Amino acid sequence: MKPAPSQRHYGMDWLRIGAFVLLIFYHVGFNFTPWGYQTPTRGAVSWAEIPLLGLSPWRLSLLFAISGYASAALLAKDGGSTSAFFRSRLARLGIPLIFGLLVVVPPQPYMGLVNSGYQHDYIYYLLHDAFSFQKVRYEYVPRTMHLWFVVYLLAYTAILCGVRAALPQSWRDAIRTGTEKVLASWALLPLGILFVFAVREYLPHGWTDMHSFLNDRAAHLHYGAVFLFGFLLRQSEPLRLAIARQWKVAAILAVLGFAWTASDAYFYPGNIRTPPEWRLALCFSKSVQSWSTVIALFGIADRFWNYDSKWRPTLAEAVFPVYIAHQTIMVFVSYWIRDKGLTALPEFLILCASVAGGSWLFYLVGREIGPLRPLIGLKRQRPAKRGTPRGPTLASSAT
Repeated sequence: MKPAPSQRHYGMDWLRIGAFVLLIFYHVGFNFTPWGYQTPTRGAVSWAEIPLLGLSPWRLSLLFAISGYASAALLAKDGGSTSAFFRSRLARLGIPLIFGLLVVVPPQPYMGLVNSGYQHDYIYYLLHDAFSFQKVRYEYVPRTMHLWFVVYLLAYTAILCGVRAALPQSWRDAIRTGTEKVLASWALLPLGILFVFAVREYLPHGWTDMHSFLNDRAAHLHYGAVFLFGFLLRQSEPLRLAIARQWKVAAILAVLGFAWTASDAYFYPGNIRTPPEWRLALCFSKSVQSWSTVIALFGIADRFWNYDSKWRPTLAEAVFPVYIAHQTIMVFVSYWIRDKGLTALPEFLILCASVAGGSWLFYLVGREIGPLRPLIGLKRQRPAKRGTPRGPTLASSAT
């Protein structure tokens, strides 16, 4: 039977919390690889990319899938009204997005400019360059930086609402039933893996994930699809049961996919390109890892993590504010420690502690000041304190 819309799936809350904690470690770890960011002065750590490759193929897919699941829960909470749902999403995502782009994000490109020889102070930068829509030295401004995720999520939400408004209920039911029938079967794993592989390898113009909204065609197809998958899962007991049957197989496939990806990184580290004859196998291993990990984690959350605790409401509420603040804090701290002569381990620990502590402080302060709450993605009124019941299966709060 279909679970009641009022029920809350605590496992999805814990999965979302864990996914964003891993995101912080991923972004901090990025500083120690040759892939990007402002690498600390002591250089890259040769093996740092391998654990990051354990997260890279699936972390964003999981976040968009969880967001789709949460969106379906919120739509049900709004009584199925597409317009009410869209207005609430626009407020909860759009307001902090604007605040983030105007206040939180600008220090990041500024620090990059300073590192490349930019001579002006921050006030001058804000007044003259930050929002000039042009290249300043080596940096095009303004930038969305890590808030690209919120831009994409808002876009997928708007498209979903547009389709719901345009299609008759009978059409939507037919699409949902047909998709559910295909996915809630043995085809769940192979079909998802082949879809990700085809998008990554065979879409015209190739795989793009440059966080450029107009150019990320393949990324939109991939992330938009997993967003819709999460949306369907919230409403589909057959699909949930299919995941419950197959998550162990998915976990094994995810480990095998990572093993191949890690082996490739071992033999061809850093920016050394994989030989052409092995590139297709690497793409397939990442596709296996991407889809299988999402299915495995959904199954694990449903099977083992569907319980409440006194910390869950606070942690679930903190996720979005912490996400908004974390990268700017990381950039500031990484510049501060880059010339201190530290080795990799102290730098990593300082960055982790600073980003976690600073982001948590950003949340703690913001949640206590009423006018600031909507700016950091929280409801204007603080929720009433609740008990700690245990729950069966369904909804989640949303990013």
